[in-house]
Amino acid sequence: MKNKNIRVKTIFILAATCLSFGCKKITDINISPNDPAVEKGTVQVLFPSGVVSTAGSVGGELDIIGGIWSQYWTQSPIANQFKTIDAYNLQRQDFNRGYNELFSGALADYQLAITKAKAAKQFNFVLMCTVMKAYSYEVLVDLYDKVPYTEAFQGSANLNPKFDDGFTIYKGLIAEIDAALAADYSAPLTAPDSKVDFLFGGDGVSVPDDQMDKWRQFANTLKLKMYLRMVNTHAAEAQAGVRALYTANADFLDVDAGLKIFKDGTDQRNPLYAYTVFNLGGNDLRASNTFVSWLVANNDPRTAIYFGTANPTPMDQGFGSATQAEHPSYYTSTAPNLKSADPVYFITKAESHFLQAEAALRYGVGNAATEFDAGVTAAFAQYSLTAPNTLTYKYPNSPSLQANLRAIIYQKWASFPNSHALEGFFDQQRTGYPELSPVYSTDPDYTTKYPGQWVYPKNGVTGGRFPKRLVFPDSERSRNSNTPPEVPITTPVWWGQPNK
Repeated sequence: MKNKNIRVKTIFILAATCLSFGCKKITDINISPNDPAVEKGTVQVLFPSGVVSTAGSVGGELDIIGGIWSQYWTQSPIANQFKTIDAYNLQRQDFNRGYNELFSGALADYQLAITKAKAAKQFNFVLMCTVMKAYSYEVLVDLYDKVPYTEAFQGSANLNPKFDDGFTIYKGLIAEIDAALAADYSAPLTAPDSKVDFLFGGDGVSVPDDQMDKWRQFANTLKLKMYLRMVNTHAAEAQAGVRALYTANADFLDVDAGLKIFKDGTDQRNPLYAYTVFNLGGNDLRASNTFVSWLVANNDPRTAIYFGTANPTPMDQGFGSATQAEHPSYYTSTAPNLKSADPVYFITKAESHFLQAEAALRYGVGNAATEFDAGVTAAFAQYSLTAPNTLTYKYPNSPSLQANLRAIIYQKWASFPNSHALEGFFDQQRTGYPELSPVYSTDPDYTTKYPGQWVYPKNGVTGGRFPKRLVFPDSERSRNSNTPPEVPITTPVWWGQPNK
């Protein structure tokens, strides 16, 4: 076992290095947080290290999976890098990096930082680390269904930690957030500490007094999202949790929670851009007709933002093996408009309002139409655009819950590409929106009757069934004898809707 590399460079260079997939991390998720080599790290180093580790995974490799599986993008026929993702033909060796980076990078850093911060009574850092720990764990649970939690990070005392079920982990994470919120975290961050808060500070000019208010709001918004994940399988707990938040007058994010530290410099680029454009030349991803058809049908000005042109040439999902003679337009199709300085978002202001809209719709807390409108406005403002004042994006106010929910989820889906595309995939598994199209996107009826509805990719290998999860990587299966038996990727995770 190699000792974990203690970071001696500046925090920003550390962030850039990790996010460009060059950070040297341990690959054993069972390493003890009390390892002497790691013990040298301070909370002020461990916390931002964990944050950029989370961003490097969620905003990099996992964002590619989310973007393809949410049908924003598809595999280009002039390259091969992501054909297995596009075809739902995953192999165990495909996803070692993201899984290991979140466990042995981000979560190990947060866990040790929490221990140190509690000992030093730095309860502001306890809250910050706990929220990011919960966010990172939530991503893993939503992708893998079960992961080590209650027995994780015990080092040699337990080299084969058990895998806990998703609901147990969610309950544990929410309890950890509640405990962190119950402590006195109100002391403002010092100026140096403010600078290592890459989400709500980091620029050296933010007001430290405001940062802890934003962390409280991030905590509440994350809890709201987790409760809404439960609506299919734990309806009573979901309702009780949401109502408790509103009874306590919880406040939610009205700003973006994410990293906006990237720029076009060596080891300082957005991880998705660095991987797919800077390193691979931008040849692998292409605009999916699924998403483009919806944008065009709604005359959405974000088309030019997402694809660099108001008139992109899309590909139909899963046609990456098409020959140029068969489909010449695919060979001149449009790539996503990724930039080196693009942020990595964990929860955007728009997503926060859409979550509140759904909570109001389901449980009568707040005003669903008001939150929907705020979400649409924020989604456009994210790109310095004014939301269209048309009936197209008006909240339905229908007597049908599903009609209103459909409008909310479609708008969320349209806000996620190029930022945190995994959420579009998760929402579809939870709500069924966007729907699954009865025809493939080459059918003449598709663009007029079913724009935006998901199609099964032409090169799919799962017999018409859509993916619901990832497979455990070889790195975990070979090291932990408690790794659960492999199940098909078409099996829903614990909160998902039944198979379709």
